[in-house]
Amino acid sequence: MSIAVIYGGTRENGNTEILTDQAIQGLSVEKIYLRNYDIHPIEDLRHIQGGFQEVEDEYNSIINQIISHDILLFVTPIYWFGMSGTLKNFIDRWSQTMRDASYPDFKNNMAAKKAYVIAVGGDNPYLKGLPLIQQFQYIFDFIGTSFEDYIIGEANRPGDILQDKAALFSANQLLR
Repeated sequence: MSIAVIYGGTRENGNTEILTDQAIQGLSVEKIYLRNYDIHPIEDLRHIQGGFQEVEDEYNSIINQIISHDILLFVTPIYWFGMSGTLKNFIDRWSQTMRDASYPDFKNNMAAKKAYVIAVGGDNPYLKGLPLIQQFQYIFDFIGTSFEDYIIGEANRPGDILQDKAALFSANQLLR
């Protein structure tokens, strides 16, 4: 089973990355840091003649990377009770990909995958992060992807995640 890790955070070596490192330790994964790509926001042209237009950015290169993997691990800090804007922007573009003739089997390909989520936040994330997890459930239900499991970690300042022993334990079990 091949694994792609899709990092939605903007901070290098942040708490979310530290927790994810625990989850993927010893595994062969492809790491995709969305912060390193130019991904334009979606321009919703579904309901006009001609529909979506080709966008000159690096989004399709990421789709080409993840499409071949069996397992997708979505990693995000919890920002304002949701996923990072970087990750949300990427997922919003799936609407365009589902209508792109270059990816006629996108939804079927995604339906064959398993997904996991790692999210880290401060201020009671075990409760306040649940809407984010529910959002991922709806996304995966819509696209047909099997939502296998998730971890929510608690951390605010850089390195604080190392104090969340429950999240670290869960990370060591997540993909095993």
